[in-house]
Amino acid sequence: MDEGDLIELFWDGCYVASKILKASDIDKTIVLRVPESFLQNGKARTYYRVMKIGGTPLTSPCRKLWVKLSAPGGNLISAHTEENQGLAPLYVAPSVIRRGLSRRHLEGGLPMTIEPYLNMAVHDEITVRWGDLRMDLPPLIAEDVGEPIDLVIPPALIIEGGEEQRLEVTYCVIDRVGNNSLWAPPRLIKALPIDE
Repeated sequence: MDEGDLIELFWDGCYVASKILKASDIDKTIVLRVPESFLQNGKARTYYRVMKIGGTPLTSPCRKLWVKLSAPGGNLISAHTEENQGLAPLYVAPSVIRRGLSRRHLEGGLPMTIEPYLNMAVHDEITVRWGDLRMDLPPLIAEDVGEPIDLVIPPALIIEGGEEQRLEVTYCVIDRVGNNSLWAPPRLIKALPIDE
């Protein structure tokens, strides 16, 4: 690219932005902004064209980009929060919340459920946090969307998490384009002592 070249950006076949290169732009990344009015959920086809003074325009290969404007769990109530009130806390059997873990959980794991959440979508990736430890669930498939997600905290993770009077358990969701839900409100579980 040379000084005076014109770069044009196209979004779904429409011209959206351009820039005439200056000497200071040469060998640098060029950033062009797509107006918000063009951004809609779904796939977008994008390419750019470089027009050289007195030359033939050069067009880049087309790239398909995913656009998703709706974050998992919905918009945050406050920008200053570390949790998403749009996500329900993990469902745990009431007996576990009252009495804590039992020997049975060290042998077979602890069943939990994530309730369906706003903007739940295929390819969402869920990370469960057990105290300071994390466990990634498989990405959601079409059959999961709109349904509760059942999971089991494995015995090895329970043991590695150690004994705590009040262990925080929560989850977060990252969608296919990287929108992060932040953590759901935590559930507190007694992991000390392990009763028979």
